[in-house]
Amino acid sequence: MFRIGVIVVLCALGGAAGQERRDRAVFVEEKNAFLEQLKERSREREKKKEEPERELKMDLTGLDVPGSVAEFTQVWHQPEVSQGITGNCWAYASTSLFESEVRRLSGREVKLSEPYTVYWEYVEKARRFVRERGKSEFGIGSESNATPRIWKEYGVVPLESYRGLSDGDGPHDDTRMSAEMRAFLNSVKDRSAWNEEEVSATIRSILDHYMGRPPVRVPVDGAELTPREYLSKVVGLNLDDYVNVMSLMERPYHQKVEYNVPDNWWHSDEYLNLPLDEFLVVVRRAVRKGYSLCLGGDTSEPGYYAPSDVAVVPTFDIPAAYIDESARQLRFSNESTTDDHAVHLVGYLERGGLDWYLVKDSSSHARNGRQKGYVFYHEDFVKLKTMTLLVHRDMVEGIPAKPAE
Repeated sequence: MFRIGVIVVLCALGGAAGQERRDRAVFVEEKNAFLEQLKERSREREKKKEEPERELKMDLTGLDVPGSVAEFTQVWHQPEVSQGITGNCWAYASTSLFESEVRRLSGREVKLSEPYTVYWEYVEKARRFVRERGKSEFGIGSESNATPRIWKEYGVVPLESYRGLSDGDGPHDDTRMSAEMRAFLNSVKDRSAWNEEEVSATIRSILDHYMGRPPVRVPVDGAELTPREYLSKVVGLNLDDYVNVMSLMERPYHQKVEYNVPDNWWHSDEYLNLPLDEFLVVVRRAVRKGYSLCLGGDTSEPGYYAPSDVAVVPTFDIPAAYIDESARQLRFSNESTTDDHAVHLVGYLERGGLDWYLVKDSSSHARNGRQKGYVFYHEDFVKLKTMTLLVHRDMVEGIPAKPAE
């Protein structure tokens, strides 16, 4: 950046007496070397004050862990994919589950668009925000069972038809987009401007700017299908065949209840609440019968260390023998277990009578280890820190829900 600096060009000493002087202006680069030195010294002083950020983690030295993804018995799944800088793990995990289910049931291999589901989820969040006069959650997260709910209403499209990047380039980053939507909805609340259609139209215009407008038709084998037609004719899943399972003492067992977390912003009460031993039976049964599951739960733990590809429960947290329903409930109640991440369980490896689970993880953390996009969950970690499952109803047969009293 240049500023106008005036350099006075003086008449030559030998100029004619009384001649009018004509100064001229030139552009010069503004410099303040001394000020820059002060700023640099200040920056260096601040650097010395900063402590490197550290987290308490388990020392994994000597722990017998799986060596590679290849050691696991796996269900078919699409290759790992990054969710970028977004809070959309719920969409990536559940979409991956349904891709695996399409392959299991029909033999077709499809790659579906996660951003398409995210787009319409934001629209639905905004609509509810208006209906509840600003009392409904409008955050960046959701639950895995949002995906079938959105698909039933809006259908789904292949990834090649909608990548959710208006400029055509990645990575996905919803930081500015979510902030803009949040600011707009705050203004709606401040003004009590509760016009649902106008609000949803504005939210869509923001989404269109950052993500691009979703298609109304997609090409398939020389024809064009609507997203709903693509869901019924290509994906072909009965979405009512998929059930949500949880395990918490705070609610009655063997009944369908609400999972009380902020990301369940629409207050779904379709979670089958099972005792812990039955909850784990569902997991073990599914992976051994060629099914996969979505897991929802907590990853902010000292035994979760993605650069080493593992998630375990250290004894300084709780010895394995003491992991039970009470331990789960305590951590959920005091919020040391939070609902912060969703993943896709795609395989298992049995060692010493206990399972390791192969988890496909779309987060950035899972790309810092040797197994890019995967983490190895020990059975104890699932037992203590996994709160919810999304799985085909066949895997909960024999554990029916009792009617609510």
